[in-house]
Amino acid sequence: MNYTYNNILVVNVNWLGDAVFSSSVFKALKENFPQAKISCLAHPRIKEILECIPQIDEIIIYDEDKKHRSPLKKLKLIGKLREKKFDAAFLLHRSLTRALLVFLSGIPVRVGYDEKGRGFLLTHKTPPADSNIHRGDHYLNVVESYGVKVKDRKPKLVLDEKSNREAQEILKEHGIASHEPFLVVNTGGNWDLKRWPKENFKLLFDHLKNRQEKIVISGSENDRAQIQEIVKGLDVRPIVLAGKTSLKQLAALFSKARCVISADSGPLHLAGSVGTPVIGLFGPTRPELTGPRGRGQSLIIQNDVGCNRQACYHLSCKDNICMKSITINQVMEALDNALKA
Repeated sequence: MNYTYNNILVVNVNWLGDAVFSSSVFKALKENFPQAKISCLAHPRIKEILECIPQIDEIIIYDEDKKHRSPLKKLKLIGKLREKKFDAAFLLHRSLTRALLVFLSGIPVRVGYDEKGRGFLLTHKTPPADSNIHRGDHYLNVVESYGVKVKDRKPKLVLDEKSNREAQEILKEHGIASHEPFLVVNTGGNWDLKRWPKENFKLLFDHLKNRQEKIVISGSENDRAQIQEIVKGLDVRPIVLAGKTSLKQLAALFSKARCVISADSGPLHLAGSVGTPVIGLFGPTRPELTGPRGRGQSLIIQNDVGCNRQACYHLSCKDNICMKSITINQVMEALDNALKA
């Protein structure tokens, strides 16, 4: 590249797993523009994840559903962006509204996918990505199409000492001493079709009860009711930390675990990004598109049941045979392999 930028804006995506994947975009931009200040416009739900990406110098919150819902609030945000005088903006998010915000902010270089009729708002239209590429590559394609060289495609988050200390304190409060081995099982998922059945998790915990590692269940506050159904009646109850950690503390918790078992969800990618071995339980989604690609070892379990040879978003599916087909023996074998590595 024969151009220099000192002030770059990245318009990020909204969800946890996608935010983790986007970390490699910021790394590439900082390597190509080491002198630049890199800012990120993003939804508040991923703020803690962005704070773990060292290449981001500033986070600008865009809360379209609440704080910035009204046209007046959007105009104030546009004014704030104008004052910052960005040289270039890379739009990972594909929305028309965000492209309009960037256009009205007067940013001279605007790079993103030409979708949803927003091409006239962009100065550089990213060619459509192959539908079969990984989601992380889909975001990297935006900067690569503009000539930014990418050396490392693996997402990586960097944890601060405070988060590590707080995670260790949480573990200690629940009977896990420093350096004591433990496994984490994430039973949640952002939609039901990707969840392993509760009965399977109950059987898994029954198989895990005699291991030397203690068992921790992670999740959000919204997962607690389902988790209570899972652990009800178990001889040995796992340690339930669902709803008891922030995202940063959860990432730090994952980093201390021997392995994390999870369906295709944000926590799976969060664990991989901090270098922890992960076992991904995949049913309707495809690992080549949304599988973990962090620095930790990744073992994927997915059975071909016919209807999941392509990513399936049939949310009203009543059978969910793709997830039901994953057996306890498959998970235990994968766990043994992960812990041997």
